[in-house]
Amino acid sequence: MILFILRKSTYLFLFLLMNFQLISCAKRVQNSELAIKTESKQQLEIKTGAENTGLYLDLLKGKNVAIVANQTSVLSVLQRTEVAPDIMGSKKVTHHLVDYLFSYNNINVKKVFAPEHGFRGKADAAEHIKDGIDNKTGLPILSLHGKSKKPSQQQLSGIDIVVFDIQDVGARFYTYISTLHYVMEACAEAGIPVIVLDRPNPNGQYVDGPVLEMEHSSFVGKHPVPVVYGMTIGEYGQMINGEKWLKNGIQCDLKVIPLKNYTHNSEYSLAIRPSPNLPNDKSINLYPSLGFFEGTIINAGRGTEFQFQRYGASFFPKSDFNYTPKANFGAKYPKEKGKLCYGVDLSNAKKLSSINLEWLIDAYQKTPKTEKFFGNTFTIHAGNTKLQQQIEEGLSAKEIQETWKKDLEGFKLIREQYLIYD
Repeated sequence: MILFILRKSTYLFLFLLMNFQLISCAKRVQNSELAIKTESKQQLEIKTGAENTGLYLDLLKGKNVAIVANQTSVLSVLQRTEVAPDIMGSKKVTHHLVDYLFSYNNINVKKVFAPEHGFRGKADAAEHIKDGIDNKTGLPILSLHGKSKKPSQQQLSGIDIVVFDIQDVGARFYTYISTLHYVMEACAEAGIPVIVLDRPNPNGQYVDGPVLEMEHSSFVGKHPVPVVYGMTIGEYGQMINGEKWLKNGIQCDLKVIPLKNYTHNSEYSLAIRPSPNLPNDKSINLYPSLGFFEGTIINAGRGTEFQFQRYGASFFPKSDFNYTPKANFGAKYPKEKGKLCYGVDLSNAKKLSSINLEWLIDAYQKTPKTEKFFGNTFTIHAGNTKLQQQIEEGLSAKEIQETWKKDLEGFKLIREQYLIYD
């Protein structure tokens, strides 16, 4: 009897031991798989041109450098840290590009050029930006959205190289690509090379919209490209150069520092607002479609916390959804300020992979004929006079988009020559 109990106990012990070993083995496999997935994710993490320091720091050593930058010009780099006595580790530290380069003894950062919205990105759209001094570094800040939108030859005097690092959102009427044009043009005239530190295009997965007709070229759209052109700012710079769009066909000595692990279908969330009225991924995705409202009397969310995620007006028919625009960060004088607006909430709209004209047509149809729907700037936002005519004539969104096809196909052939990424 005692022997039987001992044997039973032994079998039970062996059974439990085997189960314990199997569970431990399973956990090790699970942890290993998790580690592989984590490592794979880290390997595929997008690295911006600014973070690709090995490709450009040596080019700046011993040079007098000017930087074109704003609040988005940041980079994360690994920095060695003391974990414990005699033990060193590393962690990612985020720096502003200007601060990062200014800290190098053998890189002589001389000045900063600031685009629309200013160096710290707090000014309203189209607001006149003044020159100033950066409090942190003491560097002069020269506005490219004030008296002039192009660096003067005097401002470039003594500069050996210009670094351009600004986050774009891939819409033609977003003015950072016009700033790039003028920087390249001024540098080409002065014989100064330009380095573009490339950044992802959050709307880089598609190409759509009317192609700009050159008689309507302006700072809101300078080149014969569609509203959504599907290129990073580095690729776009190559196209400006290659197509000889600079004045008199001159070309800039341009070098693009590429992204790592990026394709045009990559998901990329911006950690910093590229401008005051694009607060999140949703607004950035809707912006190419709702940007047309900038040329109308309709409020597109400015003066609320949901910029470019809604549209409305005080004269729309009453509806369940309403809001009242008020002066706020980035919108001192929003359209319909202080008025109760009825409209459409798009904060939960599906992600777009093409331009949506339904909302623009809907707003036009809801506007009383006593109101002048289209403003003076609608043509430069559209890039032509046709879109306004088509809407006034009652064409559907599908019918209007059909008229874009030929020009879009032609643009895609040009675009293909300058792409760096799949």
